[in-house]
Amino acid sequence: MNHYETVFILNPVLSETQIKETVEKYEDFLVSRGAKMIAKEDWGLKKLAYPIQHKKSGFYHLFEYTVDGEVINPLEVEFRRDERFMRYLTVKLDKHAVAWAEKRRTRNKQKA
Repeated sequence: MNHYETVFILNPVLSETQIKETVEKYEDFLVSRGAKMIAKEDWGLKKLAYPIQHKKSGFYHLFEYTVDGEVINPLEVEFRRDERFMRYLTVKLDKHAVAWAEKRRTRNKQKA
């Protein structure tokens, strides 16, 4: 089991309900393939550094999870097929990145 983080940007024209459904769909996709969700973060609507698909903002979300490596490719294929996604990035975390992610989670909990 490898440790991964996936950050994705959803189209800003989506409603709150559509965003929630999309996030739940891909969380269920991962869990159904044996992933253990560690953290989910909703970063909200952010301005983009450059326009993507003629849009200047997007809804950012982060998933942190552990799963076997062969699940990542089907996940990214689903991202490519779904028109609600503007961009995505999946990164395999090493032990230092895992420690940093844990610090970030605890820091965010203290802020809330």
